[in-house]
Formats: sequence, structure tokens, C-alpha cells
Amino acid sequence: MCTEGVQQRKNRALVIGLLFTVISLFATAHGQKDDGEFECPSAVGNGNYADPKTCRRFYQCVDGYPYINRCPSGLYFDDISKFCTFKAEARCGPIAATAAPVTDAPQDLALKCDTSKCELPYCFCSKDATVVPGGLDPEDIPQIVMLTFDGAVNLNNYDHYKKVFNGKRKNPNGCAIKGTFFISHEYSNYQQIQTLAFEGHEIATETISLQTGLQDKGYEDEVVGMRAPFLKPGRNTQYKVIEDFGYIYDSSVTVPPVNVPVWPYTLDYKISHECKSGTCPTRRFPGVWEVPLNAHYIEGYEGGHCPYLDQCVLHNLDSEEVLEWLQEDFARHYEQNKAPYMMPFHTNWFQIKELEQGLHKFLDWMLTLPDVYVVTVTQALGWMTDPHETRNVNNLDAWDCKKQVPSTSKPCSNSISCALAFKVPEANITDTRYMETCAECPNQYPWLGDAEGTGISGRDNYIYSGSPSGQQQQDPPESEE
Repeated sequence: MCTEGVQQRKNRALVIGLLFTVISLFATAHGQKDDGEFECPSAVGNGNYADPKTCRRFYQCVDGYPYINRCPSGLYFDDISKFCTFKAEARCGPIAATAAPVTDAPQDLALKCDTSKCELPYCFCSKDATVVPGGLDPEDIPQIVMLTFDGAVNLNNYDHYKKVFNGKRKNPNGCAIKGTFFISHEYSNYQQIQTLAFEGHEIATETISLQTGLQDKGYEDEVVGMRAPFLKPGRNTQYKVIEDFGYIYDSSVTVPPVNVPVWPYTLDYKISHECKSGTCPTRRFPGVWEVPLNAHYIEGYEGGHCPYLDQCVLHNLDSEEVLEWLQEDFARHYEQNKAPYMMPFHTNWFQIKELEQGLHKFLDWMLTLPDVYVVTVTQALGWMTDPHETRNVNNLDAWDCKKQVPSTSKPCSNSISCALAFKVPEANITDTRYMETCAECPNQYPWLGDAEGTGISGRDNYIYSGSPSGQQQQDPPESEE
């Protein structure tokens, strides 16, 4: 196998290893909640507890919520040591009078912003999250715009995305505009994802796959941001895992309609705006950035208000009316504090001709403004940690396309279509899934527990510890029964 082929397999594994959307952190925090039979002990804090019905499963109690977890194949939960081990060594529970170790400090609540102790580049907050970083005047700074796209990348949307990033739309510094793609694994075309990454767009995850050894695979150097599905953060659990894996930012928190939009902030202190989802972090996570989604709306709320632009009711407008709607929404940022204007989309937006045409007209109009820059989320944070006035933006390395190196190898011209066996989770059914890639086909469809598609069940595993040190508990290798 040539070096390029090996690199392509690594690139695919890099993306797949982070892009599971079914049983991820989001599923642990929401979809895997117990049916009410198991109750977390209130006197001993959060931790891992034996399932009374079987030794193959255990419960994780996080903020008072019980979540079902399964040990990897061949391993059993030890109710004394509180982790999965070999059957002969496992002491099945529940074992009376055995208190689970406290793994999350319930009283470690975040405090209100203290600007005297919060300084860039490592910390940023303000009383109401509307203050410009670095104490700069809004008139003197660039207007940051972030185009973000959620979900799988495939034939349903790829050509539409390429029309947005046609190479002709340039920022004032002469660099082509870039976007951020929050990818979900299922139905994604990895040759197309690799192409987007090679062209300088940012690849982020729509969930985090809980895998042991993730920190050793070099992923954190490539994928540094995530967004929870349905913009429903996974409470403190999600942010603890983000912290453990060295992610730079999350972009899951929504802001209700406000007169002055909110800037991104670090989670060193309490969130200073309303949390619409009710599942935002309550603890402090120093240095982790939150890039919130400000609500989109216009005066009179024609079309409603929405975090994703395709969720506003604009389908009855023609392209000129869509342009005018976006211009009024944008003006709330541009004419006030110039908080970053994020434009989040699903594929749905591009299925309606008038919406797509209106977007193109808006982008062309917006890029005639001398201080508007369309950049990735990571590039936006690069400016926030080192704020520059517009006149000095050319000195900002994070925005200089001449100094940027592709994050992946050049994609192949013709991808390989892999027909792969896929066992439907929680069902004794084997289906066939197709995956487009530039690398060799894996043995089976990559999924939770087997990010590389080796066919070895339980190959990847991660147990949320909740400990301040952020250490993960790694299970022993699987034994033969």
C-alpha cells in the first residue's frame, strides 16, 4: 500500500472517529436516559452504578440523571472497582453499602463574570456578553461572518455548497471565503468531505463519539469544534468530554431574540444570557469557547425567529425579499456591536430555489462592504484571542490564506463506492450501507465502538469520569469466554 493510501485511510478514520450521531455523547445525555426504574443515589454524588438486572450493563449518574451503558463485548461491570473487566474478575452488583466514587462535584457551579480575572487570550466574558473583545470600538473592527452547515455531506447538497464557495467570492484581504461543516457520519461522502477540507474549509463534528484513545490519534489537531444535534447541549457531561479531548469550542447554545447580539465567550464563568434549551453547562470549563447561535429575526417577526436560517418561515418569499430579510437581520450585528454573524443551514435551505438565490444575492451584496470577512469558526476565534482593528487584519496569520496549509491530503478524482455490512443497533438485522471514500474499503460499515470499520466489536470505548483531572477509564482488552 502506498503512503498516500495509508494517509487517506487515516484521514477517513479521523473524520469517522468523531462523527457518530446515534450513540454519542448526545445519546448518552438524552436518548439513553433510563425509563424511570433506576434512581440515582442522592447521598453519594455522581458516578457509575451496577445494573440490578445484568452484569453486562451499568448506569452512569450525571447531574442526577441515570444513563444506561453497556460494557464492551466479553467484559462485565465490576461494582467495586466501578469499571468493566473480565468475567472472572467482575464482582457483579449491586453490592450493598458500596458507594460509588464521586466523579463530578455537584456544587462546583460557575460564578458570574469577573473581568478583572478573565483576560485574553485564555479567557473572555462580559456582564451581558455584548462587549467587543480587547476594548475596541465596533467601528474599527471587522464584521465576522460564519457560514455553517449541519449534517451529512453528499450528492443532495455538495453541488449547492460548491456554488456558495465558488472561488470568486473573496474577503477584503483577497482570500476566498470559507465555511464550517458540522458533519454527521451516516450517509456522508468522505471523498467530498476530504475535498472540502483540502480547500480550507473547517470540518467539525455534530456529536462527539465516546472513544478511548481518541487523544492519542491526533484528531484534536484537525477537528477542534462540535455542535450537539438539535442544538440540545448534553449538560455538563458534554463539556467535560470536550475538555478531556482538547476541543477548542462548542457551538450548541442558542440565544433568544435580543436587541444586541451576543459575542462568543469562554466557559470560565456562568453563561450570562438565557439558556433556551435548559441543558447548558452549569459548571465552569476554563478555556473552552462557546460560540452561540444568536436568533435570526426582523422587526415585526415576519418569518418568526430561528437559530437555523432554514427554520424561519421564508419559503413564501421571492429571492429579492429573502435578500431584504437577511440584510435587515444582518444590520442588527453590523450597525451595533459587530458580534459575529453566524448563518447556520441545513440542506433544506438549498432545496428551495428562491432561498438559495436570495442567499447568493446576499453574499454578493455583503462582500461589497469593506470590513466584512467570511471565515471559519476557528478563524473567528483566532481573531477573538488576538483582536485586530480592520486596518491591521492583514497581520493576522489565522486569516492569511498564503500561510495556511491543507489539513488533509489531496482527494482522489474518483472515489471508491464501498458496499458494507451494517448491523442495525438494538436489532438482530444486518443491512447494507454504502460509503464513498478515497481509501480502501473497511471490513464493515464504521459505527460506534468500531470507528475504523475493522469488524471488531467494542474496539473503541470511553467512560465518562467527570473527575476534575479529566482522566478516562480505559477497559482491559476483551477476553475469551
